[in-house]
Amino acid sequence: MKKRIILHIDMDYFFAQIEERENPQFKGKPIVVGADPRGGKGRGVVSTANYEARSFGIKSATPISRAFRLCPQAVFLPVNMDFYEKVSLSVFKIVSKKAKKVEKVSLDEAYLDLSDKCRSYKEAEKVGEEIKKEIYKKERLTCTVGIGENKMMAKIACELAKPDGLKVIKPSQTKKIIEEMPLETIPGIGPKTKEAIQKYLKKKNAKIKDARKIKKEKLIDLFGKRGDDFYHKLRGVDNSLVEGERKAKSVGKEHTFQKDTRDPEKIIKVFRRLVGDVYRQAKEEKIKGLVVVCRFEDFETHTKQASFEPGNYKEDFLYKKGVSLLLRFLTRSNKKIRLIGFRVSLPE
Repeated sequence: MKKRIILHIDMDYFFAQIEERENPQFKGKPIVVGADPRGGKGRGVVSTANYEARSFGIKSATPISRAFRLCPQAVFLPVNMDFYEKVSLSVFKIVSKKAKKVEKVSLDEAYLDLSDKCRSYKEAEKVGEEIKKEIYKKERLTCTVGIGENKMMAKIACELAKPDGLKVIKPSQTKKIIEEMPLETIPGIGPKTKEAIQKYLKKKNAKIKDARKIKKEKLIDLFGKRGDDFYHKLRGVDNSLVEGERKAKSVGKEHTFQKDTRDPEKIIKVFRRLVGDVYRQAKEEKIKGLVVVCRFEDFETHTKQASFEPGNYKEDFLYKKGVSLLLRFLTRSNKKIRLIGFRVSLPE
């Protein structure tokens, strides 16, 4: 594969930073964007927290009740998604002009393939500086940029440079710079995979350099096809492409109950609404399957799914398939339900 130069951009604490910009009186205070905390008894989770709030241990997906206990003096704000999406659109108008291939992975994050545009990492660094300056000039928002030889290394560079930074990791630096990093730095290595690697190595708190000692054949034996991918990524190699504009592969919605419940009438009424909302978003698409999510009062979360031939299915068909899966959660556990979700999968 020819030499690549990939840039990763990540807006700094995006939702909370927008709120700081719109409300200067909040500057310097811990800000939490997410569900209503209701005096520490709120439902739902944190969407974004600024760095002042993060210093108290609050981060994305922290239960909002815990966030309130950690920092009751924080400014808690609701998610204003329509406005955030508008700002995101403005940001990515700037970003999209900088490369032919731009892979937007969320409202505040994207990869750019600069391989055809830049002959050197020095030129790529200038592009990164231009992006940061133009976004700040237009939107008064900061972002962080990472540049590397592939998507994984560009993202790692970005993480190392946060917040409001720019870091370049050249190919000659790749292997050395990640060797002391924790295993979960590698995409796809979560808690269970990390535990399996450490168990094989007989070493707690193993680093990337330790996992490199495992032969490729053994990694494949332990993790199947993923083992081959891990072998290369542990050495800084990631051949995944910047895909350009990506089509959504699924559409879904979730609902967190104000109070944990076992009331089937209430649960099914909410589920029916979720199915309707998802159907209206996806009805122009062919659907190849569905997933039902259930989170119990103790935060234990389970999913059940059904797949079928891709087609333009009616709402009633999706509801009947989905509710039969949902009812299994009610009949197989006596625990109260905290959250339910419904998602349909689309052909790639």
